[in-house]
Amino acid sequence: MTEKEWTARMARYLRDALNETSYRECLIEVGRKIPYGFEIRSYDDDGPKPNVNRYETDLAVLDPEEKQSWKPRVIIEAKKRSITTHDAITYSQKALSHKTVHPYLRYGIMLGDRERYPLPGRLYRHGAHFDFMISFGSAQPTKLEMDRFTEIISAEIDASRKLEKIIYESRQRDRDRYTVLHKRLCLE
Repeated sequence: MTEKEWTARMARYLRDALNETSYRECLIEVGRKIPYGFEIRSYDDDGPKPNVNRYETDLAVLDPEEKQSWKPRVIIEAKKRSITTHDAITYSQKALSHKTVHPYLRYGIMLGDRERYPLPGRLYRHGAHFDFMISFGSAQPTKLEMDRFTEIISAEIDASRKLEKIIYESRQRDRDRYTVLHKRLCLE
């Protein structure tokens, strides 16, 4: 099974799992191109003429809005078997680029077909811009792995929605007010 086939399989599993939760409205897409940069190349009397740069994402969780609009909530890089230091650096940089355009976005990486191997140290060292990392033992996730994955994605959707609200409603008089932000480290 190729990496793309495995990613499509994981997208189907995630879609099915989320359909059993309050996140059933979220769209799960493979290969969606999401902007990572906007450049102003010129101006005219109407203002700037932007150039939009996009990366194709492995797996994207999108929040639909009115009509045909949506917001990216979670992007997941997918890698089977092994991951190199170069991969970790590249994917982490992609995460930063996407988060620069979408400051509320959550970004992670899933590794598949890892047998008994844990998350590699190079991911901890070079994956600074990942919000989560998960490793699956085979191409076919166990029920426990899928439950854990669904739990993480659900929490990341919530985190994205909260971040967006905090960022874009910060000047409203009736906004939620926080005095603490703590990003926990959870290892299993």
